[in-house]
Order: sequence, then structure tokens, then C-alpha cells
Amino acid sequence: MKISVVRPDELGPGELAAWRQFQKDQPELQNPFLAPEFTLAVSHQRPSARVAVLEESGGIAGFFPFEVRNRVVGVPIGFGITDCQGLVHRAGFSWDAVVLLKACRLPVWEFDHLMAGQAPFAGYHTETTGSPLMNLRDGYPAYVEDRNRSGDLVKQTLRKQRKMGREVGEERFAWDDRDPGALAALREWKSAQYRRTQQYDRFDTPWIEGVLEELLASPSDDCRAVVSTVYAGDRPVAAHLGLRSPSVLAYWFPAYDVDLAKYSAGILLCLRMAEAGAADGLQRIDLGKSEALYKTRLMNDETPVAAGRVGRSWPVTTARRTQTALSRTIKQGALGEKLKSGRTGKVLRGLKARLASR
Repeated sequence: MKISVVRPDELGPGELAAWRQFQKDQPELQNPFLAPEFTLAVSHQRPSARVAVLEESGGIAGFFPFEVRNRVVGVPIGFGITDCQGLVHRAGFSWDAVVLLKACRLPVWEFDHLMAGQAPFAGYHTETTGSPLMNLRDGYPAYVEDRNRSGDLVKQTLRKQRKMGREVGEERFAWDDRDPGALAALREWKSAQYRRTQQYDRFDTPWIEGVLEELLASPSDDCRAVVSTVYAGDRPVAAHLGLRSPSVLAYWFPAYDVDLAKYSAGILLCLRMAEAGAADGLQRIDLGKSEALYKTRLMNDETPVAAGRVGRSWPVTTARRTQTALSRTIKQGALGEKLKSGRTGKVLRGLKARLASR
């Protein structure tokens, strides 16, 4: 097997066509985060982005997009904003994870949303969990019927929707909303949420902002960003910026007007996206791994994702493992509670934001 490492924009038309064909041939690879368009958009903002091209005697067998951060740590392309990671390959192809890292000159490769079914990486998982899905293969009515059997989420949401219509304005839904006001409202709500939860603002991170702008302008049906919005009259009350392929919508940046939270417009938005998406060819909405209750109530399926690291350099791998464990201890322990407040907390949050933007 031959492995060549190139910059994403050095891939030729034949290589990009092979990449897309691998995705079309295998439903598990059809997530838009695995599309070449996503890798290219990230590479235009992240100079350290690379793609390993794997070849056998019969031709190209796979593509492994990655980034190098802090000079020695390999991560999936778009790490920090991607909810599906892995190697895109032809059906039946296998590889050696350590040999792959050696060809990429990576001492260690860390992942947090890896497709758990990729067997060559299975021995390096440290945690595996389910990523909730809204499975729409049988259509939206079948999805609603399934959810009604499991509870009254849909009925409750539609009851609140009617109340919102009476008290605020008639509901209107835009599946592919091109109104700049919808995106502006989403950014404002989401940035406020990041501040409330003491997270770094993705919309104020230059490289992420650049990726989003490119994907929002993308004409490709294989991978493009779309904004969907629920309105009450002319007032936007919930919006979502997602990444979609022909068959999968990745639930990415949802937000809603907290002043109207009692109407559950965020859940209503998910139902409207499922209805419109199913009519537009979507097979599933990947809600992303999370313990959020509303995702548990919306899901009717799940896909396993893994976190962990592949290492071929003992010192680097050990150092990263120790660093991760220490960060988790500080975050979860009593010391972390103290550090969240006051000047020290501000310093740590600022440091986290700078590291995330690197």
C-alpha cells in the first residue's frame, strides 16, 4: 500500500470523484463532515490541513483528512466543530492505524467523534457512546407515529405551537432560509448562549467563521450549510445552521429566542426540519452526541461514536493522556468550581478560547 500526504487543494478531479464515489457507495460514509467540500473549506482557513491518500494496486483506496495542531498533535479535519470523523474508503478496505500515522508523520492522532465501526481504530477507543439520530428512512409520518408510541413530545410541541400562533404570531417555517436576518438572529442567540454557559464563541473564532461562510455559499449538493428558521409572524423564534449531504443533515448550530422559550420553538424547529428534510431526500438527522434530554426524546435511532487516541510515540501519547486527565480533573473537581469564578476563571476561559482557535 502506498500513502501520499498532500494539501487538500492539491487533490485532482479524479481523486475528488473517487472520494465522492466512496461516500455514495456506503451509507455510513454519507455524513457531510466526511465530504471533500468540508475538508477543502477547513483547509482554506487552517494551513496545517492535510489529506493522506491511500492507494493499492487497483488504485485509490481511501482518504484520511487531518490537521496538525501544536506541531505534533494530529486531529481530525475541523476538530472542534466536526461531529463525524474517520477515514473515507472503498468498501471492504482495511488499513493499519500505526502505519497510517507513520506515513502522516504524526506521533499521535486524537479523536472525539470517530465512527466507532471503523475496525482499524477500534483498539484505540477510550470511550464509546451513541450519537442520537432522527431516522427518516420510512418518511416523516412513520417517524411521528414512532415518537407518539414512545411519548407525547410531538403532541405537546404542536399544542405549544398553536398557543404561540395565538399569542405571538402565526407560525411559518423556512427550510432553506436565505434571509440574512435569520442568520443574524441565530448568531446573536448562539453567542449569548456561549456567554451564559462560559464557552468560547464559535461565531467569534476567525477560522470557524471562514469555514461557515464558505459552506453557506457552497453550490454543492454533496455538502453545504443551510439555515432553517421557525417564525412567529415576521419574528424569528428559532433557527438552525446545519451541514447537509443529499441524505444526512448534521445538527450543528441550533439556537432560539430565550424570551419565547415556553413555546418550545427549538423542538418545533427539529420537527419541521425532519418533515421538510424527509420530503427533500434526507434519510436521517444526526443530532450529535449529547446527554441533552430533548435529543433523547427526539431520537428514534443512534450511531456509535468513539473518543480516544492512536499513538506511535510513547512520550507524546503519555503526555497527552496526562494532560487530558488533568484537565478533566480540574474541570470536574472542587478546584474547577473555584476556578470558574473570579479573575482566574476569566484567564482560563480566555486561554481555552485561544487554544481552540489555533
